[in-house]
Amino acid sequence: MSASDPQTLTIGWLYPTLMSTYGDRGNVICLQRRAQWRGFDVRVVRLDLDASADDFALIDLFVGGGAQDRQQEIVMRDLRGAKADTLSDRIEAGVPGSFTCGSPQLLGHYYEPALGQRIAGLGIFDFVTKHPGPDAARCIGNVVYELTAQPLATEIATDTGTTPLAIGFENHGGRTYLGDVQPLGQVLYGNGNNGKDGTEGAFYRRAIATYAHGPLLPKNPAIADWLLRAALEQKTGKPVTLIPLDDALVQPARSALLQRLGLQETASSRHK
Repeated sequence: MSASDPQTLTIGWLYPTLMSTYGDRGNVICLQRRAQWRGFDVRVVRLDLDASADDFALIDLFVGGGAQDRQQEIVMRDLRGAKADTLSDRIEAGVPGSFTCGSPQLLGHYYEPALGQRIAGLGIFDFVTKHPGPDAARCIGNVVYELTAQPLATEIATDTGTTPLAIGFENHGGRTYLGDVQPLGQVLYGNGNNGKDGTEGAFYRRAIATYAHGPLLPKNPAIADWLLRAALEQKTGKPVTLIPLDDALVQPARSALLQRLGLQETASSRHK
């Protein structure tokens, strides 16, 4: 099938050579496999330095990972002009994305590294990120947050019957401060965006920004399925119902980690 076929999902992997520091390729694999297990063809497009704006225009679902400061500078020098405009237009049109750690920093207004010049972002997300300095402690460790962004949180609660919790592992020096944009969730354990205001990530249109590695989507299959459904509905213009998958292996792992951190998943208020 071609990329334009409604049964073909085209995943755009942002700068995999430069922005895969923390194993976030697992998010691409998770989305690819969960779509294929349901009978969809999947095409993964590597949106690296040699990609064109036309390549960005074909994407049904964007995935971006983390990087170090130097790699982020290289990416931002490349992600200008027609490429940046096309990415922004796709997100504004409702094309979903999962952006982790370094990639959302690039999609905000700017990132101030510990050393060096401010790196201008695309301004898709209304937030800024600042590193407090080379001597500041990094935000490292397990992170758990309750999804609060709408409509994502309500739709996942309806799908799963539980209050939607996201689990992951954060490792970032920058601190993100939100403007007029929804936080993705409220921190229950860990630092989140800045270790002060209790927010984690951001949500705009159908795009997710988060500091949670893990990778995020294998640890949180409900978020992966929400992204897949959003991508397919945006592509086809029709409601999509995904065939349930057997997640018997991941659920005990989630429960074990939450229990170790003194947390647990509970029935959502819509299902009590």
